[in-house]
Amino acid sequence: MKKPLEGIKIVEVAMWAFVPAAGGILSDMGASVLKIEPPDGDPLRALNIGGITPGEHGFVLSWENYNRGKKSMTLDLRQQAGVDVLYKLVQSADVFLTNLLPRARRKMKIDVEHIRALNPNIIYAVGSGTGRLGPEGDKGGYDAISFWARGGIAASAPVEGGSDFPVGPPAGAFGDVLSGAMLAGGVAAAVAQRALTGHASVVDASLLNTAMWAMQRSITQATLDGRKTLPSGSRTQTPNPLVNVYRTSDDRFLSLCMLQAQRYWATFCEVVERPDLGADPRFATDADRAVNKIVCIAELDALFASKPLAEWREILARQEGQWDVVQQVGELHEDVQVVANGYMQVVNYADGRTLKMVSTPMQFDQVPLPAAPAPELGADSDQTLADLGYSEDEIIDLKVAGVVF
Repeated sequence: MKKPLEGIKIVEVAMWAFVPAAGGILSDMGASVLKIEPPDGDPLRALNIGGITPGEHGFVLSWENYNRGKKSMTLDLRQQAGVDVLYKLVQSADVFLTNLLPRARRKMKIDVEHIRALNPNIIYAVGSGTGRLGPEGDKGGYDAISFWARGGIAASAPVEGGSDFPVGPPAGAFGDVLSGAMLAGGVAAAVAQRALTGHASVVDASLLNTAMWAMQRSITQATLDGRKTLPSGSRTQTPNPLVNVYRTSDDRFLSLCMLQAQRYWATFCEVVERPDLGADPRFATDADRAVNKIVCIAELDALFASKPLAEWREILARQEGQWDVVQQVGELHEDVQVVANGYMQVVNYADGRTLKMVSTPMQFDQVPLPAAPAPELGADSDQTLADLGYSEDEIIDLKVAGVVF
């Protein structure tokens, strides 16, 4: 299968997760992505996340996930000789992908004006914390602050048990990978626009804007109502008891999402062997269940707590209302839909190692996009320089000067 972005050349000057995750998606889509790393490498290579030491189990998992399929070249962009090499690379590139702060790009002379002077047709794509304009346009950001905290998600996530602390992100780089997908989509659209019109865009995406996109309905409502907050509520206060989470007897959880509750209520009660609930006038209509929600939810709490998950799977499958299991991350690789649709794939390494990774969440011609291993630090430096026309002696001189490692 020919990948949709085959033939597109991308030069990435970025660190951590947000913009590199975009590059990883574009690589899966067929683009040739050359990652430029500082002499000591992208700091993500050495980041300890959740107490897991980089290299544990033979992999640096953050590095592998967000830099899949790329090439790596080390360049010291603090030296003019390093910038000169970068200039040669961008002259034949289709996309320049970066998350360096504006002041750093200006200092290195790799901002849009300098890059466009070398290649007027290049797409210049930038990922930032809170956007390129405004008083904080030169400020950095991370997903835990710019996406999760500032974007309104932390304050809106429901908290049970009386804690007034906002909850933290569910996983490392949670906002980074979502924002990276947005940036990758913008780059792909810009590639199509250039092919159709000849215009090369400057593409911007930010952690803050992506969070707001995820929260857009709540933001619109709060703005319309003139309120700072919206009630998050409690699971015992939801007006529709068939949109809730319930605990089973073996301490698993089921999530119900029967938005058309009246359509499903009677049959649901029959299938779960509680016809008395269906006949109870307190629960006869949507309005009745809303008025008596505390009692209704208590009945369902006791009901679901009476049987283990395996039994509930069989029972709920006999009715049409929508539901699913709250899964743990370690269960997903065995999920029947994940397996059937190729949502995880085995990535093979040259040394015989294998790693199961999540597939890029888009498919073309009903085939998952294959992923490739992330590169070793500087693995492609020599070959890239040779392809640019540097002689062996010139490459040695660059290494001696500390420009390339």
